[in-house]
Amino acid sequence: MSQETLLYAMALQRASLIGDVTAKKLILHCGSPEEVFKEKASNLLKIDGIGQALIEQLNLSDNLLTAEAELKYMERTGVRGLYFLDPAYPQYLKHCIDGPIVLFAKGNSSLNPKRPIAIVGTRSLSAQGFAFCKSLVEGLALANATIVSGLAYGADIVAHKTALDNGMETLACLGHGLDRIYPLDHAQIAEELQNNGALLTEYWSKTATINKFFVRRNRIIAGLSQATVVIESGATGGSLITAEMALQYNRDVFAVPGRPSDRGSLGTNRLIMSQKAQMICSAEDLIYWMGWEPEGLTKPVQKSLFLDLSEQEKVLYECLKALEKEHLDQLALKCKMTTHQTASLLLELELKGAIRPLPGKLFEVI
Repeated sequence: MSQETLLYAMALQRASLIGDVTAKKLILHCGSPEEVFKEKASNLLKIDGIGQALIEQLNLSDNLLTAEAELKYMERTGVRGLYFLDPAYPQYLKHCIDGPIVLFAKGNSSLNPKRPIAIVGTRSLSAQGFAFCKSLVEGLALANATIVSGLAYGADIVAHKTALDNGMETLACLGHGLDRIYPLDHAQIAEELQNNGALLTEYWSKTATINKFFVRRNRIIAGLSQATVVIESGATGGSLITAEMALQYNRDVFAVPGRPSDRGSLGTNRLIMSQKAQMICSAEDLIYWMGWEPEGLTKPVQKSLFLDLSEQEKVLYECLKALEKEHLDQLALKCKMTTHQTASLLLELELKGAIRPLPGKLFEVI
């Protein structure tokens, strides 16, 4: 990606009336960020949702000048700018329609780890929540996971610190520019984190720390990750917003149950009761549901498996084996069976140790 492309993408990001979705629409229509600024206004007005006020924003020279100044700041401080079509841009986030058109990063980690998992929760973490969060991250070290969180008090900082203590990579998503750290108490962890991970944000330097920016950054935490784990949450809170965003991106959500009397578990219990989240009680549970085999281990070979399977079970097993992972409804279609019949056969195969269920009504061969 050329510096010119990054410059114009940043100028587009800077335009106050142009959000990420609209920016991507303009780029798709014109071919590149540079061409958006060169396109005739009459042609831009033909695009659905593009009006005169928005076009006037493109004509503001201040956006380009400010972008040039920010690029110079980035060069001085070692901040990377990642355009959303750059190969180095996080692949999971690239699939999110409202992902930032430019993401800023500081650190030595790839932003495309093999197994990114978001861990979020209340800032007022209980002693039990603290212990569980620490144990969860320590257990995920075996699966070579990368921990994604928001560097906030509570679950976030426990997850980041435990990851660093266990030699794991960890990504911190910020709600402000990379010229500061908030809260300041976490500045040392943020410094350590850059040596085995990265700080990420969509915000430029000199951006004020405003609450709504932290809410918006939650979509980046969810979008970067294969799944989101909520440790503890009250009836409302940022971690529940992150969970909802993960669900919108069709990502898996997991929650840790708490006692009905615990106000700090109202949110997680409701996620589980509403079937928005799968309940987990250990790192092993999460590894199982994600289908993550510990590094260096392989799936056992099942000899003479078909001796124990009915003809219909064999058909279903062979179909799933060829597909690796598949949804219940798609399996039913491909095997020319009813959904009810397929679900019953899958249960039998699971009891025989031939397959296992995954979140989202997916199944895979063991």
